[in-house]
This record gives sequence, structure tokens and C-alpha cells, in this order.
Amino acid sequence: MNEGVLLGEASIAPAIKVLLMLGAAALIPAVLLSVTSFVRIVVVLSLVRQGLGAMQTPPSQVIIGLALFLSAFTMAPVAAEIVDVAWKPLEAKEITEMEALKRGIVPVERFMLRQTRQQDLELFYSFTNEALPETPDDVPMKMAMPAFLISEMTTAFQMGVIVMLPFLVVDLAVASLLMSMGMMMVPPSMMSLPIKLLLFVLVDGWNLLAGSLLRSFA
Repeated sequence: MNEGVLLGEASIAPAIKVLLMLGAAALIPAVLLSVTSFVRIVVVLSLVRQGLGAMQTPPSQVIIGLALFLSAFTMAPVAAEIVDVAWKPLEAKEITEMEALKRGIVPVERFMLRQTRQQDLELFYSFTNEALPETPDDVPMKMAMPAFLISEMTTAFQMGVIVMLPFLVVDLAVASLLMSMGMMMVPPSMMSLPIKLLLFVLVDGWNLLAGSLLRSFA
């Protein structure tokens, strides 16, 4: 019999495996943004940098790198579950590649739904005129992914506003002080930046920020 794909009975042919791997490699950035904690973390970190007023410090590469490491840390339990339920049985040749893929999606979808607000999920179900499922396991990925992204953006902006409020107070205080001293030609950002950096260092800001982000996924 020629090599091929027999659903539920045979493995995927080597040529199709290579094709799927190439396609997966091209989709990795989109998947990373869509189904992990990366979106929330990178948005909050970017808002903190903007609140500090140091537009190029830390550099974008550092922000992305920190977001990736924090995302890997928060997604480690999900990855471990995928290894147990999908990779190990596949390696032992107990299941096919398609069955491993189906099993591997389940932990990721459960993670997304734990972070998804019900009103965001209801939004997409309202456009399809479908009733909400009774259990989270019945929610398809086409509904879970966009609802998850909207929920992550909402949560990230909420956290960003809370983090930026102290910086805003410092900016207003410095601007008022300069106005009262008649130093209207001095840019307030030039005076407020060192104060905000000092405040951020004194409260151990990076530690607090990383802890808050990690706890938000608990």
C-alpha cells in the first residue's frame, strides 16, 4: 500500500510531515501571540517603558526577550501537560500524529479559557447565533482564540493603567513645579525622567512588575 494518511489508522507520510513542519515554523509567531501569555506580558512591559518616558530604554529586544522568558515560565505547566498527554504516547507509538495534535490542543485551550472573560466569549457566539456550550471543553478554537486575545488586551491595559498612574503623578508634579518657578522653557520630561527612574529602582519595580504578571496567570 502506498504511503499516505489514513485518519485514525496510519501515520502521516514523511513528505507531509516536512510540509507541516515548514508551515508550522512560519506560523510560530502568530501562534505565540494567539495562544500564550505573551500578549499580556509584552503590552504591560511596553506601557511601563512608555510611562517611564525612556522610549528606547530598555531596548525593544530586551522587552521582547523578557516577555518571552516570562511567557515560557507561565506556560511551563501547560507544556508539561502536553508532553504527558500527547508527546510521550506519540513517542511510544501508542497514538498517531493527528491524535497527538488533538490531545495537545486541549491543555492550551483550557489555559486560554481560564484567562478569557465570559463577555468576550459571548461576543463571538452572538455573531454566530450559537448558544454558549455547557462545558469549556465544548468551546472550539475558532471561538476561544479571538476571545482570549481580546481578554488579554483588556487585562493588559488595566494593569498598564495601574502601573502608569504613579508616573503620571510625577509628571504632573514636575510640570506644576516648573510652571510655578517660571521655567516654562524647560521640558518637564527632562526633569521627571530621573525622578521616575529613581522611584522605580527604590520600589524594586522590575521585581514587582514580574511578580504581578506571574500572579495574574495563577
